[in-house]
Amino acid sequence: MVAKPKADNAVDPRQAAVEALLSLCADNPWGEIGLADIADKAGLSLSQLRGLYPSKGAILAAYSRQVDQKVLDGIDAGMAEEPARERLFDILMRRIDVLSPHKTAIANISRAFALDPLAMAAWNRVVTNSMQWMLTAADIDADGPMGAVRAQGLALAWARIVKVWLKDEDEGLATTMKEVDRQLRSGERWMERADDLCQIFAPFRRIAERSHERRARMRERLRERFHDFAESRRRGRDDRDDAEAV
Repeated sequence: MVAKPKADNAVDPRQAAVEALLSLCADNPWGEIGLADIADKAGLSLSQLRGLYPSKGAILAAYSRQVDQKVLDGIDAGMAEEPARERLFDILMRRIDVLSPHKTAIANISRAFALDPLAMAAWNRVVTNSMQWMLTAADIDADGPMGAVRAQGLALAWARIVKVWLKDEDEGLATTMKEVDRQLRSGERWMERADDLCQIFAPFRRIAERSHERRARMRERLRERFHDFAESRRRGRDDRDDAEAV
């Protein structure tokens, strides 16, 4: 029996696994695709696939990172002087363009995740991380607590945008662009309210931070005192042992 040929050395096996998953997802429900199917499609052994990715979700997350990189590689420097909403609009539409070749696969994955809260929660973490990069690409602050809020808010908006895009059969994506604009305008209003709340609660946050710092200093002093006490007890035992030896 002739052994089945494995992945060509010229082909990146990590990329082969990603492309295999997307190809399978285009023709099959997410839940019916197993790791063995992905390995077989990619021309890899199960051992090779395990060495590359810990799970099917990890392969999908790798695809998400590839999308991030393609979007970031294509940033339009000419948008730098445009308002923040326009910059982010351009970034999100660029992301849609990058996703387009795998629209059918994404539709099947989205349907499966909509029925699986655990998978959806795990995927939300991946998308939120991607949205931090998209915000940064649009020169919008994505750091700190408010940055995390912005990224999560954009992740929720992105889910709604993708839902509309998957049903948009117009080549010009007029419906999708309208939804992107609607979500960004809604997000602006939401973030203004969030910023107001942040200002209201800022004094309480500073109080909490100072309290946390005081507790940390207290714990450090207690550790030092315990260390000194233990060291004193040890020295006392050593002195008694020396006296008994004499």
